[in-house]
Amino acid sequence: MARSRWIWLGSCLLVSALGMVPPPENVRMNSVNFQNILQWESPAFPKGGLTFTAQYLSYRKFQDMCTSTALTECDFSSLSKYGDHTLRVRAELAEEYSDWVNVTFSPVDDTIIGPPRLEVEALANSLHIRFSAPQIEKEHVTWTMKNIYNSWAYNVQYWKNGSDEKILVTCQYDFEVLRNLEPRTTYCVQVQGFLPDRNKTGLWSKPDCKQTINDETAPSWIVVAIILTASVCVACLLLLGFFALLWCIYKKTKYVFARGNKLPQHLKEFLGHPHHSKLLFFSFPLSDENDVFDKLSVVTEVSESSKQNSEDSCSLKTLAGEDLPSS
Repeated sequence: MARSRWIWLGSCLLVSALGMVPPPENVRMNSVNFQNILQWESPAFPKGGLTFTAQYLSYRKFQDMCTSTALTECDFSSLSKYGDHTLRVRAELAEEYSDWVNVTFSPVDDTIIGPPRLEVEALANSLHIRFSAPQIEKEHVTWTMKNIYNSWAYNVQYWKNGSDEKILVTCQYDFEVLRNLEPRTTYCVQVQGFLPDRNKTGLWSKPDCKQTINDETAPSWIVVAIILTASVCVACLLLLGFFALLWCIYKKTKYVFARGNKLPQHLKEFLGHPHHSKLLFFSFPLSDENDVFDKLSVVTEVSESSKQNSEDSCSLKTLAGEDLPSS
């Protein structure tokens, strides 16, 4: 320990005597889900007050990303996800500066796949699991790590709570069902992203533990289906009742307004023959809108005297036709 202190003190005195600024130490790229952060450590320097400049190579020319910053990191997330990138950083003090420290970085190959999102639902003797690939930093909300790589899968491991024996399952889709589990037993589940073509795995998610339920307990989706079916039936009954009410109102209204306006039987028979009505329609000339018509009703009554005269005339005619007896 004392020897290392003497070495550090000697280097500081040498740097101070020569007037040199030491370069940053432990320069590395920390990239998770394409959030690319270049990090380093400030070197031992007696004067202090060091600042740093970080650059990246673009079209054979270095471009500044962070200039004269007192921080010991710089965000390079805006770089293209494809291809190799050369980054560098140096320490500065006033007009003096250290040598550059270079780092080569390939985002697609070097970035770390973060833990996927995990949703677990416990049923009678199974666990229904849904996955969501990790989102890419500073991208659209629907753009995930699954959209970058050609092959994508999930490694799922589960175990009984308190047991060291873990079962590993690989699935290709965003949904998996773990069956034949013991009822009323707590199981823990973890998931990670997996690239089969690159043989690359990501970070494990935090364990999610759920207890399976009894077989007699109805699953939540069955309860939802029953409620939905009952709602549809009630809506259909209400709709049928509404239409029945409208039909009753229509029948009552039709009966009330049509009861005192019945056509005579002979007019019904006449209008019941279409050819008669057509001849009648064409036999009359078209009326003008200014014509005025009066309603004419003809009532025929047969009196008793006319009936008697008719009978007498009939009897006289009969007697006239007969031969009278000679006296």
